[in-house]
Amino acid sequence: MYLGIDLGTSEVKVLLLAPDGRVIGTAGSPFTVSRPHQRWAEQNPADWWNGTRVALSALRAKYPEEFARIRGIGLSGQMHGAVLLDAEDRVLRPAILWNDMRSVEECDELTGRAPELHAVAGNLAMPGFTAPKLLWVARHEPEIFRRTACVLLPKDYLRLQLTGDKVSDPSDAAGTLWLDVAKRDWSDALLAACDMRREQMPRLAEGSAPSGMLRPELAQELGLREPVVVAAGGGDNATSAIGIGATQPGDGFVSLGTSGVLCVVGDRFRPNPASAVHAFCHAIPDRWHQMSVVLSAASCLRWVCKLTSTDEPTLLAEIEALPADAPANAPLFLPYLSGERTPHNDPFAQGVFFGMTHATDRALLGYAVLEGVTLALTDGLDALRAAGTETGALSLLGGGARSTYWAQLLADALNTATRKHGGGETGAALGAARLGWLAAGGKPDEVLTKPPVQAEFTPNAARHAALRERLDSYRALYRHVRPLFDPSRKRLV
Repeated sequence: MYLGIDLGTSEVKVLLLAPDGRVIGTAGSPFTVSRPHQRWAEQNPADWWNGTRVALSALRAKYPEEFARIRGIGLSGQMHGAVLLDAEDRVLRPAILWNDMRSVEECDELTGRAPELHAVAGNLAMPGFTAPKLLWVARHEPEIFRRTACVLLPKDYLRLQLTGDKVSDPSDAAGTLWLDVAKRDWSDALLAACDMRREQMPRLAEGSAPSGMLRPELAQELGLREPVVVAAGGGDNATSAIGIGATQPGDGFVSLGTSGVLCVVGDRFRPNPASAVHAFCHAIPDRWHQMSVVLSAASCLRWVCKLTSTDEPTLLAEIEALPADAPANAPLFLPYLSGERTPHNDPFAQGVFFGMTHATDRALLGYAVLEGVTLALTDGLDALRAAGTETGALSLLGGGARSTYWAQLLADALNTATRKHGGGETGAALGAARLGWLAAGGKPDEVLTKPPVQAEFTPNAARHAALRERLDSYRALYRHVRPLFDPSRKRLV
């Protein structure tokens, strides 16, 4: 058996995978995000490890015989987070997360310090990435910066607890802005731009390669027979791609989680930072991927449900019951509740409803939210296409992928077929388990398969044309309100 551990922002999920490719079962443990100041987002790494132990105990209790046969473990995790350790591997401060926006000034500083940044890292400096976070710590918490002996990404902190080893992989490390993405190795020049050294970084191993062995005392505690290998693993988007079998050039997926991601696999490094497109390494050798990222996706649906005192199934049912012509009269929604990345790179962007009337009810607000996130993803696909990236059908992942209505809306807006797969919401955890399988000796052609298609949604030409008109208005709205987001602008009180 093979175990996948996916450390997300809202929960850690663990998944047990059989050698015939069947998912035996899953378990999870939730987290909350601490926001001590506006635009900050932090978590305590100890909570990740405690939550992982709780989830593993629950999985073991449900499937004791299968759990005892685990031979390989893979890791997946939220990207970009900064876990700072001292020389004794003690955590120095809460981890600064991917959706933390405090380091805007440090992004400009990094760009000035490292003229080669875009060509080497393949990405713009954005507050979500790891490197600007360390510049912020150096400026505002100099004593902590001085004591920092190692910087780990979130999933790699779990690895430290599992194996005692400090290791990362190229797919996750590509989100730090310290990696030479083409060479899949740390860049001494980019590290130096942050007054950092290679010695403060974990060693790198390909995601499908062994990174260490489960500690004997932990194996005994979990009831596992040694040896148990732990794969290097990957960032959550790369492992989602592994879970859905997106390993060949042109394979792609849309992930509708807390954030939204549109990812397409390639066989070489193709940066396009001018459009805020991300160019990262894949979790398997000799593969890269391009991504457009919107910072708020399914989280917008949860937000509007809370705002209107309902739950997601109820709201989705109300949206689906709308007359066919109702969406034309829905408000426009800019889904920038946490700022935005692709294509704007605007950490100050905010959410906006525009065009409400007395006839605007909860269902129309809900539709506007689904459409707004969809149009943001369409913006991202247009940026990928402008960089020369093309894709066929896109697989759907994440909690939002459960909605058939949203799947069809995406197909119509993107003008690309979308596909739902059985168990698609387990993508990153499944991908992590598959990497654990490979590290334990699995053969790629047997492990890296595509799950069966449960449903396929083909674009409707008339609705695509209508949504392109809505996209024009959506883009015009952002252009008009963007100056109002400027924090230096005096606000009326």
